[in-house]
Formats: sequence, structure tokens, C-alpha cells
Amino acid sequence: MSASTPAVDEPAIEGATRRVPRAGWRVVAAKEFGDHVVSVRFLVVLVVLGLAAVIPLYFAADRIRDAAAQASGAPAVFLALFTIGPEDIAILRVDAFIAVVAPLLGLAFAFDAVNGERSEGTLPRLLAQPIYRDDVINGKFVAGLGVIGLVLVAVVVFIAGFGMLRLGITPHGQEVVRIVAWVLATFLYVALWLAFGLLLSVVVRRAATSALIGFGVWLVFTIFGQLITTLVSGIFAPAANASNEEILGSVQLQEWVTRLLPATLYREISAVILQPNLTQISTPATIGQLQQAQQQIPGLLTLDQSMLLVWPQVVALVALTVVCFAAAYLVFMRQEVRA
Repeated sequence: MSASTPAVDEPAIEGATRRVPRAGWRVVAAKEFGDHVVSVRFLVVLVVLGLAAVIPLYFAADRIRDAAAQASGAPAVFLALFTIGPEDIAILRVDAFIAVVAPLLGLAFAFDAVNGERSEGTLPRLLAQPIYRDDVINGKFVAGLGVIGLVLVAVVVFIAGFGMLRLGITPHGQEVVRIVAWVLATFLYVALWLAFGLLLSVVVRRAATSALIGFGVWLVFTIFGQLITTLVSGIFAPAANASNEEILGSVQLQEWVTRLLPATLYREISAVILQPNLTQISTPATIGQLQQAQQQIPGLLTLDQSMLLVWPQVVALVALTVVCFAAAYLVFMRQEVRA
């Protein structure tokens, strides 16, 4: 059934026909959003992401306080709330911890979006309403995006409030803009996993199976992805007597392999946005460029300059999100949902 025809055709009743709403996806999105917000799932995810913010701040509070006292009045001090953690455990930083936990937010609100309706027998009843068929999947996706935005904003506001009240750090204008940009980048990263979870809910008939597949893929890509890419890169490692050019080429190849993981793309975007002093994330192509990078005078970049560094990563995340959602959309539009 195509998007240009209603989900069901009914004969005219006393000369009148049922009108199909132009924005039926808004009705579906509002209903789904309301169900998500009052669900136990929402509270659990909010607590998990809250812990992802509280635990790093708790362990890094002394370091952040010392850094703020030593650099009082310096730019980008407030951003240290998101990038400073214990010296011996790198993952206990807000940005690193959220990079690991945030995908669960997308999967949690999408793995049973369609197959849950099918298993409960409510999907045919939903499509019997005077809305277009694609309004169902569009509305569910928009509702998931709304919940994601709500949770992320709540967590970031909590972190900012902790920094201002507990540590006495106040943000500058550029820091606020960078935090907003980081929230948008995190929103995009989680939207990718939301689209992937929606695809699983359309393709896989059972919600439990789609949840296992989704969390398994998250585990492989997020937790063990770096180990896998390291093993693959080791196969192409240069010999002991390799030249500087060969070593540089091997490092570039390793970077390219690691960037096949969405988590790597997000980490690079997050690092550049939250660290204005970071002027390069890729290995230079030649020895001359490497020497120039080493001789570069340290300085702080503006946000637009930082975004130029990670614009390819942003485009890659957008493309992956569009591909996942388009695949879910096409499969859903061609499925026989009344069986």
C-alpha cells in the first residue's frame, strides 16, 4: 500500500467520506510520546543516563575543582565538566561514558515500535484509522526523537547545574554554544541507533529477538569494536624496518578502519566540540604536514573552525541514520501487516 492512499478505503456514508488528516504522523507521534514519557522504560533510561553523568562527575570532582581554581577566568573551563575524569580510567568521563551508554536510549524506544504492535494485534486496528500508512512509522520515529531530546537536555542541564552549584563554575557564551552543539551531535548519534532499532522492529517479528539483536550489535560496535579494529589493523602493520612514509600510511589505514564504527565518529565529533584547543584529529598525509602540525602554535578554535574538522564525520552519521530509517520505511510499506 503506498503513502498516497489511506490505510483503509471505506464507502461513502450518506454522501460523505472520511477525511484523512494531512498530518496524521503528528497524532501518532503525540500518542507515542505520551506513552513513552509515562512508561517505566523512560524512567529506567533516564536513571541510566543520569548515572552516566553523575558517576564521572563524582570521581572527577576534585580534578575539575583544581582545574577551575588554577584557570579561573580562562576560556573553556566549563567544558572541563564533560572532558575531565580520573587519570587511570578514561571511560569515567562524561563524554566517554555517554558515548557508551547513549545508544541504549535509541534502542530502548525503538526495538518494539512495530513488532510490539503486531504481537499485541493492534497494528491492523491502528492502520484502520483514517491516516496514511507511512504516518505510523513516521510518527513513531518522531516520537522517539522527541523522547531522546527530552532525556539528553535533562541530563546536560543536570551536569551544568552541578558545575555551577557544586563547583562554582559558570559558562561563557562560546561554551554554551559548544554545549548546545555537543547535545545536537549526541542527538544525531542516538538518532542513528533509534533508526537502527526501528529497522529491527520492522524486520524481526518478535520484540525479544529484535532487542537481543540490537543490544548485541551495540555490544560489538561499542564495547568490542575498538578491539576488533585493532586486530584488523594489526594485519596491515608495517615491518620493523619500514620507512617513515610506510609507518605514516599504516597509521592512516588504522584510522580509516576505526572510523567504520559509528562510535568512533561520535567520539571524534565530541572531542573536537568540547575541546577548542584540539586543532587536528587525523594523521597528516605526509611527513612535511606532520612536521608543520608539530610546530603549530597552540590556540583555541572557534566553533565553526572546529566543525570544519569533523564535518565529514557529521555527514557520515547523517547518512547512516537516513539509510537505516529509509530501509525501515521501505520494508514497512511493503509488509503485509494484517496477517
